[in-house]
Amino acid sequence: MKLRLGLALFLSLLCLVNGLLPALGLAEDTFTADLVEEEISLDDEEAGSAEPDEPDEPADPTARDAFIDDIIASGQKLFKKARGKGQRAHYKSDIYICKNFTVYLFRQNRDKYRMAEYPDVKLVIPDNLPTKDCKPYYYGILWKDIPAAEGNPFYIAAEFRYDKSLSYEDNLELAMAFMREVKRGDYFQMSADYQYGKGAHSAIMIADYDPETDTVHWMDSNMRGGKHADGLRYGLVQFDEEKEIRWWAEAFCHKNRGATIYRLRDDIIFGK
Repeated sequence: MKLRLGLALFLSLLCLVNGLLPALGLAEDTFTADLVEEEISLDDEEAGSAEPDEPDEPADPTARDAFIDDIIASGQKLFKKARGKGQRAHYKSDIYICKNFTVYLFRQNRDKYRMAEYPDVKLVIPDNLPTKDCKPYYYGILWKDIPAAEGNPFYIAAEFRYDKSLSYEDNLELAMAFMREVKRGDYFQMSADYQYGKGAHSAIMIADYDPETDTVHWMDSNMRGGKHADGLRYGLVQFDEEKEIRWWAEAFCHKNRGATIYRLRDDIIFGK
């Protein structure tokens, strides 16, 4: 009798528990859903822990980059050779005259390079445009217009011409905007009236315009110089000089003056 009562009591309690489970949120389906969410979460963690892709290898320098590197390295070599002493810049053939200096650096390195469009044509660099052809501007503002088919690998990347119809302040803003176009390797040509004198000057920019400092870096010869006791002019070779673009703009922002940026074409290739 006692055994029957115990068994009945046990079955009653079991039914009571089964009836309470859904109310308590402990149904079997609930456990299954929780396990699925757990598995998704684990999958996400595993995906996030995957090793990152290897960074791309830097691209090999182009022939154009190599040409610019060679020109700048040659200029630095002449700068070191000069040891801060003025070099003769008096006779037409002296390589330390400003335009002669930039031409010399170009010619010292051009034979290794060509243009893809004209691979059999030797590279040349134009002379300055004659005075009569520069009018109404002063001499030194432009080069001769030699076509690429004849070996000229440069093109005009930017230019500034003083506009008499505008105020000086407006012209100066345009001149500074022009200077912000400077890129590494650019050949820079101007007709200036500034602290070092009046007239034409040539330089080579050795870095892109730096917006953080508002400056450009360049190399040149004979921007600064003077006559010695022998009556001849000597010019200082400069490398990695730095000035704010306003300084440059004020140099050529005058009536009948201006400046031009010449840039190597993109299709420079290594010669055969």
